[in-house]
Amino acid sequence: MTSSNLAAELQKISKARHHEPFSVLGRHQDQQQVTVRAYLPFAEQVSLLPGEMNLQRRQNTDFFEWQGNANQVPTHYQLHWIDKEGNPHTDYDPYCFAPQLKSFDMHLFAEGKHWHAYRFLGAHLRDLDGISGVLFAVWAPNAERVSVVGIFNQWDGRCHPMRVHPSGIWELFIPGLTAETLYKFEVRARNGDILLKTDPYGRHFELRPNTASIVLDDLHYAWQDAQWVEKREKSDWLHTPMSIYEVHLGSWQRDEEDNFLNYRELAKRLVDYVKDLGFSHIELLPITEHPFDGSWGYQTTGYYAPTSRFGTPDDFRYFVDYCHQNGIGVFLDWVPAHFPKDAHGLARFDGTALYEHEDPRKGEHLDWSTLIYNYSRHEVKNFLLSSALFWLEEFHLDGLRVDAVASMLYLDYSRKEWIPNEYGGRENLEAIEFLRELNSVSHGEHPGTLIMAEESTSWPQVTRPTWLGGLGFSMKWNMGWMNDTLSYMSKDPIHRKYHHDMLTFSMLYAFTENFLLPFSHDEVVHGKQSMLYKMPGDEWRRFANLRLLYTYMFTHPGKKLLFMGTEFGQGTEWNAAKILDWYVLDYDFHKGLKALVKDLNHLYHQSPALYQSEFDWTGFEWVDCHDAEQSILSYVRKNEDSFLIVIINFTPIPRTNYRIGVPQAGDYKEIFNSDSTYYGGGNLGNGMGSLKTEERPWMGRPHSLSLTLPPLAGIVLQPTSGAVALLEDPVEAV
Repeated sequence: MTSSNLAAELQKISKARHHEPFSVLGRHQDQQQVTVRAYLPFAEQVSLLPGEMNLQRRQNTDFFEWQGNANQVPTHYQLHWIDKEGNPHTDYDPYCFAPQLKSFDMHLFAEGKHWHAYRFLGAHLRDLDGISGVLFAVWAPNAERVSVVGIFNQWDGRCHPMRVHPSGIWELFIPGLTAETLYKFEVRARNGDILLKTDPYGRHFELRPNTASIVLDDLHYAWQDAQWVEKREKSDWLHTPMSIYEVHLGSWQRDEEDNFLNYRELAKRLVDYVKDLGFSHIELLPITEHPFDGSWGYQTTGYYAPTSRFGTPDDFRYFVDYCHQNGIGVFLDWVPAHFPKDAHGLARFDGTALYEHEDPRKGEHLDWSTLIYNYSRHEVKNFLLSSALFWLEEFHLDGLRVDAVASMLYLDYSRKEWIPNEYGGRENLEAIEFLRELNSVSHGEHPGTLIMAEESTSWPQVTRPTWLGGLGFSMKWNMGWMNDTLSYMSKDPIHRKYHHDMLTFSMLYAFTENFLLPFSHDEVVHGKQSMLYKMPGDEWRRFANLRLLYTYMFTHPGKKLLFMGTEFGQGTEWNAAKILDWYVLDYDFHKGLKALVKDLNHLYHQSPALYQSEFDWTGFEWVDCHDAEQSILSYVRKNEDSFLIVIINFTPIPRTNYRIGVPQAGDYKEIFNSDSTYYGGGNLGNGMGSLKTEERPWMGRPHSLSLTLPPLAGIVLQPTSGAVALLEDPVEAV
């Protein structure tokens, strides 16, 4: 290299513009001569170890050089330097290490087929030839220069520029750095903009409002849930009960000073509470790292990191492990549909629209002021696929709830201006392919885990196998059922007879997908009112309606989900900035509602007729769906061996001598009544005694029962003779 060329190259280094700093810095051998060159902006004098050979400062620069025989300088050498305050420093030179990334890893990543990209991208503790440090790697193909910055170099992007591979991945091994080191990537865009970015693959972050990534120690957590994982892999989840308690960790409970609880303390409190109520699973609103509390986690910046609000990644591992050891599954709300515009995040990561689309007609959700992933780019798709597998593998999660799937499927979702696909349609073909691959890969890599879609449209075959043309999800949230049911329940009972079809309509499509019935956080915010205050009438009627609603939900086909606070009838809308109104459990109506949810969980989990055939017609049969005038529904839930009869009265009028046809003759018993005084009701019903059928044809059946139907209530009947009894331990509160 000529002196003029070298001067130009050195100037690029000093101005932090060099695309390949290893061509200038480090150890360069020419036959028997070697040159060691370092750029140290804060150094006064520098020597080379071993041997204490002084490096000479190039005139009027911060470059230091030494030249001599090649055998005087080992492959890995140390620099000893004194800074301008007189402090000594001794470090191995990062620019004397060969590239560490494997070509095969980078090839798979470029193809979008590296399911574990987080294992080589990001920051990882490494021991190279007995020298410990941290290997950094980041994808930024359009950057002019990328540097690692942190306290260790005074956040100065001139100090540790990275080498780049043809794949667009930059890497640098920095000796001497340890776990807990704070870092970011400083990116110089081609237009000269300097961007300070957190690590897209970072596994731990500072507590907000700070945003630096943190080098994480190698994993040492000793899992104790092998029995749970083995059982999960062999489980027949389609035919087993599942009721989910949805939780926002920051507002469920806090300590006495109103501070967030640690994942470990949350685990113990939540498991005790959820087990007592009878739920089988917990679903967490996104605990992926996010800068703004008010986003509830849905504007994610750390797709590989549990939020530091509640502790460390190992603390979260303890949370999941503790749940599993106590028989509770854990799902995570996961957000691959969009990401925030925060300057430190993914937005225009290398100065270009890297993770998003350049055209805002494809790349931005105007309603949410967020950006949309470019699913056609292999590396972006790989980023998301690897994130999904990361949570299933590294944290043993039982599955993911995929947020806002509808917004991913349609190019015209909530927008006036949009760009059709190559066939002129509104379908987002790249996103569809991504979702299919997500489900195929996750189910293949982690059998027994579930991927659930929040999908609100009539898109066909969401939960059907990909090889049949479906999207391959395990389950789909039944948003239609939820909206119709809540709309119906909000109406004054005197008008409900005119809207009876809002209840019966769900059975026209109930078995076209594997549905989950959700009353989630989205239904108790933004002026929608709490579940309790959606119900019409005075206090007694509101609670009776809510008890009725939950009875209908738990006896309707489909898995169940309730958001925290709805189980005891919180009166105010959910506010993520404060804890639930636990004090209301001092009042009888609220205690009664909580007891009802507990008993409904018990009824559901102990009754094969309610869960073994939730996803096909063999598990459901109408007794009568036509009694709109009295707003009464009656139906049979069944499996091959047993059945239950459910009758629900949606008016405040008690019905005496109400006759229904039954599947077979014999004795029946009322095993559940939402009007029980134990739940805060009026205790009208059919008592604990035996109910005998009459040979009186009714509703197309040869035998029938005459019943008393309590007001705004549901009852469940179990055959006690002439058919198989269902509950080993029937619900006591009737």
